Amino acid sequence: MSQLQEALDLIGRGAEEIIKREDLEARLKLGRPLRIKAGFDPTAPDLHLGHTVLLNKMRQFQDLGHQVIFLIGDFTGMIGDPTGKNVTRKPLSRADIESNARTYADQVFKVLDQARTEVRFNSEWFGQMSAADMIKLAAKHTVARMLERDDFQKRYRSEQAIAIHEFLYPLVQGYDSVALRADVELGGTDQKFNLLVGRQLQEDAGQPPQIVLTMPLLEGTDGVNKMSKSLGNYIGINEPPNEIFGKVMRLSDDLMWRYFELLSFAKSLADIKTMREAVAAGQVNPRDYKMELASELTARFHGAAAGEAAIRHWNKIVQGGGVPTDLVVQDIAVPAEGLRIGALLKSAGLAPSNSEASRKVNERAVRVDGEVVEDAGRIFNAGGEHLLQLGKRGYARVRLIAS
Repeated sequence: MSQLQEALDLIGRGAEEIIKREDLEARLKLGRPLRIKAGFDPTAPDLHLGHTVLLNKMRQFQDLGHQVIFLIGDFTGMIGDPTGKNVTRKPLSRADIESNARTYADQVFKVLDQARTEVRFNSEWFGQMSAADMIKLAAKHTVARMLERDDFQKRYRSEQAIAIHEFLYPLVQGYDSVALRADVELGGTDQKFNLLVGRQLQEDAGQPPQIVLTMPLLEGTDGVNKMSKSLGNYIGINEPPNEIFGKVMRLSDDLMWRYFELLSFAKSLADIKTMREAVAAGQVNPRDYKMELASELTARFHGAAAGEAAIRHWNKIVQGGGVPTDLVVQDIAVPAEGLRIGALLKSAGLAPSNSEASRKVNERAVRVDGEVVEDAGRIFNAGGEHLLQLGKRGYARVRLIAS
């Protein structure tokens, strides 16, 4: 197989659609690094595995020697992406955007090679635009064409409001490709309309239109809905190692293959085909492959040692059914007014946030010294040691000391 064909196969892995594939092949033949763009509006501080589908594809482009541009939509975030929404999305404040954007950079480099990543903010060019410039941009598209977009069309037919500024979103996202002179733009299948607007605006600007590569939307752990924090079916990349490992282990066997294809770097498509055949023939328990996937993803976000430790933890706790004997006592500083259970679980590394910890309390999934905690407002004061448990696999032994 030629080097070009190997590159095309890797780029196409898991992709839903490539527009236009012949242009991609032609540009790869030029022998220069292509400029690969993907934009992320900083709508929430935490990324989950669904976001990493695009990040993984960006990393594959990096491994092929291309220039990746991680674009933070600090300007578009103030408009609010209308994709998939049946009501006008509430724009983010500047403070929210800046706070969320700071956390993005820390998280994305768990997947991307920082030395080969160009981080940009689209306020760089839109912050310099005048009102007249924005009117000129708006003149590049028609209302009729905007209403071809599925979500706008549904809202129009059902007489639901569409704010004028929502029509600007595809144009603003498309103009990013002009400003960055993108060769390829990546996005989810729900972003196809916006990505095609980028091609049109590049042609208007005298640039070669970008190749559009869409990736499928990753199903959440329920196997039905798109992964979403609001639906509770997500696996956050900042979650504790044992939590990531445990959530992957709870995936259905069918969904596991989808995750392998879209998220694994360790297994090629040929490997996955062989694995599926081995499971179908009854030669391998699918749980064994699921453990490999869980360990790989845990290691990606927390390091190889954490991936190995998560396997040991799973074997001892889940299969053995006992409390870990190797827990190291953690010293947790407690202020004079005490520490709420949510903050305690977060400080102990069992929950990624106070709100998530409170949610677990409400689900009766939290125990302290073997007793179920039912009050999310419970306060702990300095003094003494406690055994904390979140779910079936999360354990921590803590010593509470005065701060």
